[in-house]
Amino acid sequence: MLKFEHVSKRYAGGGDALLDVSFHLHPGEMVFLTGHSGAGKSTVLKLAAVIEKSSHGRIFLDNQSFNDLKTSQVPYIRRKMGLIFQDYKLLQDRTVFDNIALPMVIAGHSYQDIAKRVRAALDKVGLSGKEQKYPQALSGGEQQRVGIARAVVNKPSLILADEPTGNLDPVLSAEILHLFTQFTQVGVAVLIATHDIALINRMEQRVITLDHGRLIRE
Repeated sequence: MLKFEHVSKRYAGGGDALLDVSFHLHPGEMVFLTGHSGAGKSTVLKLAAVIEKSSHGRIFLDNQSFNDLKTSQVPYIRRKMGLIFQDYKLLQDRTVFDNIALPMVIAGHSYQDIAKRVRAALDKVGLSGKEQKYPQALSGGEQQRVGIARAVVNKPSLILADEPTGNLDPVLSAEILHLFTQFTQVGVAVLIATHDIALINRMEQRVITLDHGRLIRE
């Protein structure tokens, strides 16, 4: 699945964001990535999503090395991933249906296939019947569910989530994590960056802890 081998990242004009980080995320596994603000959590997710390139080391997804990727191959790699953000990143002038459909539209699927998969994704996250609503008409928890539906509509093998429960109360946070657990049961790997230690302790899943760019505990 996803593998980091001695990965470091140095930004131009700045310090080292990551230093010699190695870990392996397996299919169907949920792993929490934690650490202080600036520890390197977001950098790990950006590298995993091929938004940034590593300075040293190697990253693999399904045994394909990111180091060898051509620019034209990046969109195809990203189709294996679902990205979930703390601030949802929904298009406010598009309906729920259009927001969720976007990855499939970009990938060139037929409308019939898109409609079927969008409705299935909405059903999975408990938002059936709300496809014609606009994001501003939804609660924060519902908007996060739309973001999750958008992330899984393409049936990814890997979900990358950056503080997905940061704006939600404990009850909604638990519901979102229950959804992630359901995805792992069908073989999807989930990597969640969070600083919510109470949340991590409740889930009793594997934890990777970063400190100033270094992996200090796993």
